[in-house]
Order: sequence, then C-alpha cells, then structure tokens
Amino acid sequence: MGTQENLQVVKDGYAAFGRGDVPGLLALLAEDVEWQIPGPGLPLAGTYRGHEGVATFFQKLSAEADVLDFQPREFLADGERVLVVGWERTRVKATGRTAEVDWVMSFTVRNGKVALFREYTDTKAIADSHVAAAAAG
Repeated sequence: MGTQENLQVVKDGYAAFGRGDVPGLLALLAEDVEWQIPGPGLPLAGTYRGHEGVATFFQKLSAEADVLDFQPREFLADGERVLVVGWERTRVKATGRTAEVDWVMSFTVRNGKVALFREYTDTKAIADSHVAAAAAG
C-alpha cells in the first residue's frame, strides 16, 4: 500500500474515534498491534497489545476522562509512517480538572492496518489534571 492509502487508514481511524466507534477503529488495526501511551504512573500509560489490549485502553480512557475537544490538525505521511499533530482538552472524572495538551501521534501502517501507534504528549499537564486541586488556605 502506498502513502496515500496509509494516510487514509489513519484518517478513517480518527473518524471512527470521533463517532465513538471503537469496533470500527479496532478493525483498522493489525491483530498484533502495539499501542504505546507515555507517562509511567499515569492511569492510561503503558503498552497495549492486540485488539483486546487496545480495546482495554479505550475502556480505561472512557472510565477515566471525558474528551471535551479533540482536534487532529496536521497529517504528515511518508511511506508506512503517518504522523498526526493535534490538540485536545480532557476532563478527568475523578478530579473534575481539565488538561489541554498538544500531541503528536505516530502510526506505522503495514498491509493496510496500523501495526504500531505511539503518542507523544505533555505528560506533566496530564498528571497535574489527575491531582485534586489543593484547598485554598
């Protein structure tokens, strides 16, 4: 598959996420996909493997946070690699605090399926949103 087809796979994944279609998103992933989220110690951080692992990630995301605004803004594709530059605002359910972060998401597409996903983001801003606001003293 060429660059444009790989780019379309990633765009289709964002469209599925945007409409809350996790099964549709999973259908775009290789059976042995590796899904990497940064931020050791954060609730969503870790490496998720296979469709079951990625489904677990999305279940945890739904339980942990409300995605208030999610904007993939730039798509850059070269061969099997697709990079997406974007921004999001999320609210942590446990604390009610929001985080606004810029991110880059990296996808490796092989044989028409996402084989590797890695997110690069401001883990400090995310960590801060998981801490309850200090009482004013």
